[in-house]
Amino acid sequence: MTSTTADCTASPDSASAAWGAVWAMALGVFSLVTAEFLPASLLTPMGQGLGVSEGQAGQAVTVTALMALVGGLTIVPLARTLDRRHVLLGLCCLLIASNLLVAVAPSLPLMLLARIFLGLALGGFWAIAAATTMRLVPTAEIPKALSIIFSGVPLATITAAALGSYLGDLFGWRMVFFMAAGLGGLTLIAQLITLPRMEPNHAAGAGTMLKVLKRPGVGIGMLAVAMVFTAHFAGFTYLRAFLENNAGFHITGISTLLLAFGVANLIATLVGGRLLEHHMPRMLCGTALFMGLALACLALLGTQSSWMASAMVIVWGLGFGATPVSWSTWITRIVPDEAESAGALFGAAIQTAIALGAAAGGVLVDATGAPGMMLTSGIVLLIALALIGSRVKLTA
Repeated sequence: MTSTTADCTASPDSASAAWGAVWAMALGVFSLVTAEFLPASLLTPMGQGLGVSEGQAGQAVTVTALMALVGGLTIVPLARTLDRRHVLLGLCCLLIASNLLVAVAPSLPLMLLARIFLGLALGGFWAIAAATTMRLVPTAEIPKALSIIFSGVPLATITAAALGSYLGDLFGWRMVFFMAAGLGGLTLIAQLITLPRMEPNHAAGAGTMLKVLKRPGVGIGMLAVAMVFTAHFAGFTYLRAFLENNAGFHITGISTLLLAFGVANLIATLVGGRLLEHHMPRMLCGTALFMGLALACLALLGTQSSWMASAMVIVWGLGFGATPVSWSTWITRIVPDEAESAGALFGAAIQTAIALGAAAGGVLVDATGAPGMMLTSGIVLLIALALIGSRVKLTA
């Protein structure tokens, strides 16, 4: 079902599954996440071009994360009466406008304004991604579809870090954002062609999210999500510092290992989608176990052996790769009737975890050093594992 006017108000059968729309959403993820992390690889030239410090230019990432939190919490109640096809197309237009404004921004305030648009698009997309997927493919195929959509995340992370800085050196940072706008344009065309019409099933107001949060197992599940993602981002934010200062890696080795992390992440995202159909509880527990043990071993043994450090980073990448798709599948199974509201809570938990993880990680690095911070993150993940296994509702 690829007609732009077809109705899609319930989970379709295999014959009518809109797989073209699933791939168009994956392209949307790739475009959004690439734009999100481009400033990290272009901070120096962006700061010079805008006449500000690298630290000030780096606020482009902070503003995006904060507005993604706002967008994720507000998109469901604000757009409760709108066709979900129109909502996704509107979010794509925000992405394009953001990149174009950054590309021509003469000053830091205008650049930050442009990043507000991107944050709203990011938060809005993640809030409705799982619920939209449920309406595009049969129930049994939801994990596979989510793994395709989430594969855009590791691909974009690699692209933004490596290709972004390379193209910036060749053509200048403004041209890179023009290219990102062009990628957004391709995404808009793909979604115009493939997304079916998806009228809202019912009007979900702001109070619905609170009601969903109070359901058995949902609140504790969101706490587990926050713990898992906070521990991950605390470690990942300072991974380069650990590898460089404590594990004896040089810049070439660090770049290679980060690439390996991204590849492992991508593999786990795609394979995880296959396993989730029949093994969701094991996947939720297994990803937390993989990440917790990897971070703990990295802290305790990674300073003594570069091979051990490399192996643990790759195991970490495998564990985290399957984490977002596992928890998104959990939402579709546990709260199928209010997946958008649960998705908004999920997105808010992740955005909060990004900010909290970076902040708490910095405090721990200053207090205990990078190994101590990695060990603490590993312990938090193992505590989250115990919480998932004992308190989180894993089946409908």
